[in-house]
Amino acid sequence: MTLLNNPRTRHRRLGVAVAAAGLLAALLTAGPAAATPDPGDSPAGQEQVSKSDAAEARAAIASGEIPGKDEIVHSDNIEHLANIPKEAFTGLNSDLAFQGKYAFAGNYDGFRIFDISNPKAPRTVAQVLCPGSQNDVSVSGNLLFLSTDSSRNDNSCNSTSQPATEKSSWEGMKIFDISDKANPKYVAAVETACGSHTHSLVPERKNVYIYVSSYSPSATFPDCQPPHDGISVIKVPRNAPEEAAVVNFPVLFPGEGPDGGGNPGGPTNPGVSKTTGCHDITVLPSKDLAAGACMGDGILFSIKDPEHPKVIDQVEDNVNFAFWHSATFNQKANKVVFTDELGGGGAATCNAAIGPNRGADGIYDIVGKGDDRKLVFKSYYKIPRQQADTENCVAHNGSLIPVKGKDIMVQAWYQGGVSVWDFTDSANPQEIAYFERGPLSTDTLQVGGSWSAYYYNGYIYSNDIAKGFDVLKLSDRRTDPAKWVRLRELNVQTQPDYFD
Repeated sequence: MTLLNNPRTRHRRLGVAVAAAGLLAALLTAGPAAATPDPGDSPAGQEQVSKSDAAEARAAIASGEIPGKDEIVHSDNIEHLANIPKEAFTGLNSDLAFQGKYAFAGNYDGFRIFDISNPKAPRTVAQVLCPGSQNDVSVSGNLLFLSTDSSRNDNSCNSTSQPATEKSSWEGMKIFDISDKANPKYVAAVETACGSHTHSLVPERKNVYIYVSSYSPSATFPDCQPPHDGISVIKVPRNAPEEAAVVNFPVLFPGEGPDGGGNPGGPTNPGVSKTTGCHDITVLPSKDLAAGACMGDGILFSIKDPEHPKVIDQVEDNVNFAFWHSATFNQKANKVVFTDELGGGGAATCNAAIGPNRGADGIYDIVGKGDDRKLVFKSYYKIPRQQADTENCVAHNGSLIPVKGKDIMVQAWYQGGVSVWDFTDSANPQEIAYFERGPLSTDTLQVGGSWSAYYYNGYIYSNDIAKGFDVLKLSDRRTDPAKWVRLRELNVQTQPDYFD
């Protein structure tokens, strides 16, 4: 179904009082566990919803308030060009990276390379089996970097699961040579403390630095001891990637005792994750800046010396943020959008019970100069279309759409779909386009939807957890100038200067 008018706000008539009393209370009182980061960190499965929630979902579909099961809806300025279903891998699809005519798509079972020279008909070039949980992926030159954040018995792509309580277990970064896109070669591995949930590149001419985000230490884990509270910095020589090694572990949240210095989480701050590291870092090399989404904290730091990042400012939101998940700068580097992954990506939070300020984006202006810069909160943004209580939906990965003089981004919301929104006015963000599928089920909450939605060389690419790789075309006078901006490479967590 195509909606022929501008995107509209969609409010469903639910049993709001009952839903609010149940779901919101559960998310708030569960403490740090309420923000389990990203679906699939625990075994994927189906969660039976109540009979009343299932009935409401079916009624909402029947009345046209939400799309039907697997039905596609979108605003009139979005065209769905292609969908490439999963092939060899059965795991969850995850993050994306781009280089030239290729897209690199992570999956919990490995990664897949697409030829996107014809966006209407992407073609699979290679599928590399290498299980490792999220398999967050990025590329630089002839190298591909893959995060492993599940405890394995060794660092090979044939490894099997092994408890993190065993000293011999391995987690960290894997490095591949992709000079031949059809035949990637595994060339190096670097073990990192607490593994690598995500990573971000700081590329230089001779070396690539990797900031490794990881967290959730335990006194029972030999290679992941509390308080952790930092990131691993890996140096990779481009001409000798086999010599890659950890060169620093800067502690971003210094503090006394086993709990470190970040957000203490519950019970001090109910429903907020305790900070034990960072979930995701976005670097802006052209400005020597980085923004860290670090569980219970958001940080701004200088990366003038990439081996020794320096925190400039640190903020918390203990009212509406449960888990600081990711960050996006605007082009002028005077704003940062932080996302809150309430419910860990596995809960239904795009509904009347949760409301517009939780599981949303937080828009912060950057004020001041140099090391005196501060993050100043301006507003929240959340998609205006409420979803069924069988749909996991929350703010997730997105990128800028490069339009001079405007701050516009595209963003994934799991089963909330893909949203294009304008935050030029920090205090009044507005959605201008969207794409989504109906629920995977009306009886159970199943994990699915868009994990990452990024703009690259004129098109939007989305990696849907369950449905595969989507290509969207956005046609709108407000975003059409972006079609003239062409990049040779894009790792969204290494933001380019689009107009340099």
